[in-house]
Amino acid sequence: MRYFPTHPTPILIVDDDIGLLTSLKTTLVSAGLSEPALISESHAVIPCLTEQPFKLIILDLMMPDMDGIELLQEIKAHHPQTECILLTAIDDTSAAVRAIKYGAYDYLVKPVDREKLVLTINRALERYSLKQGIRLMGSENSFADLKNPDAFKDIIAADEEMARVFHQVETVAPTDYSVVITGESGTGKEMIARAIHRLSKRVAYPFVAINMAAFSKALFEDEFFGHAKGAFTDAREDKRGFFEQAQEGSIFLDEIADLAPALQVKLLRVLQEGELYRIGSTRARAIDVRIICATNQDIATRIDAGHFRADLFHRLNAYSIHLQPLRRRKKDILPLATHFLKRHAAANMKQIDTIAPDLERLLMAYAYPGNVRELENLIAAAVLAEKTSSLTPASFQTPEFTAQMPAPVNTDATRSLAYVQKQHILRVLENSQGNRTQAAKTLGIGLRTLQRRLKEYEQPADTPE
Repeated sequence: MRYFPTHPTPILIVDDDIGLLTSLKTTLVSAGLSEPALISESHAVIPCLTEQPFKLIILDLMMPDMDGIELLQEIKAHHPQTECILLTAIDDTSAAVRAIKYGAYDYLVKPVDREKLVLTINRALERYSLKQGIRLMGSENSFADLKNPDAFKDIIAADEEMARVFHQVETVAPTDYSVVITGESGTGKEMIARAIHRLSKRVAYPFVAINMAAFSKALFEDEFFGHAKGAFTDAREDKRGFFEQAQEGSIFLDEIADLAPALQVKLLRVLQEGELYRIGSTRARAIDVRIICATNQDIATRIDAGHFRADLFHRLNAYSIHLQPLRRRKKDILPLATHFLKRHAAANMKQIDTIAPDLERLLMAYAYPGNVRELENLIAAAVLAEKTSSLTPASFQTPEFTAQMPAPVNTDATRSLAYVQKQHILRVLENSQGNRTQAAKTLGIGLRTLQRRLKEYEQPADTPE
């Protein structure tokens, strides 16, 4: 069976059960969605995609010619921008993990709840549009094009790479997508998370920031889910966990890759079910929070090593933003250094107004393994050591920085041409035992020229010619 509506549609449904295809079509149309195209033979899907592109494909996991996972891989290989939702009659966690690992937007178990299906379709279409918007913007982003520049006023940036990031923030912030921010330690991931919250519809509600590496299993459940009064010996009253504290707002999970595997399961359940139980309580509490995560690790490597759940990551990673290290954002270095100089000079009541040119060159050449955080620490320490009104290389005593300073150059190589010329003339005159005629001949210049030069050097009279 192949059915295509008379008008182009963004949705294709693939299933060998024709009755289910018809039922799903009715569900979508009655919910106000576009009438979908329908295909019952999995082998016919890829040829159809070359003729008519789709934003979203809903496909069954178990089909006779080509199963859903194989078809998913084919679709993503030829049309990586197309979102896919897998349907299955069996609730198989390993299959769900595989589906999401190969790029599926979600994995739903039959019989599919109508409201959940419609919600998932709408979110998948929204993500497609979001990604297309970012792709079309390409590299033409600039700070002048920002719609909400005030949202980034606390972030010092001049490099076009950060303009790209700011545009990504403006695009994803109004949605409810969970976001993963990646980048080396010290690149400013939490500041970007706060900017997302500031531009979101949740701005009137809390922003709760948590470092995931700090929690053991015992602390995790109590801090994240809270507890009921009497749940344990010291539980003298009810306690709201982080999720409830962030209700209707945003929760920022920093260093998400460090979360222990046993705790990843508990977090995944909250995200899937949208509810939690306080320790010692049988009452489910609905949770409405936006998740923003950050990591400085390679999550793909962690997943391949079995240290991080693929299904949890893909649940969190509805949208991703990558922050380049400071060494690749050269235009940000001096504005940041100047900002930190003003901050720490004021804090220490010191009149240091400028950065010396030779220090500027050193700052631009340094690699900053600790990124923006390291730059601030370097400037803060140098401000304390500086004795003049201009920050100079002499104030930088940090071994990591001074080790990369260039070795002192040969002073002769930096002398002016006039100085070098004077020294050469005087040496030749000395070698000529003061005989100016002989010295002029050796130098290849006229006697009068030599005499004029010596007068300029205030050379005293020497041996008569």
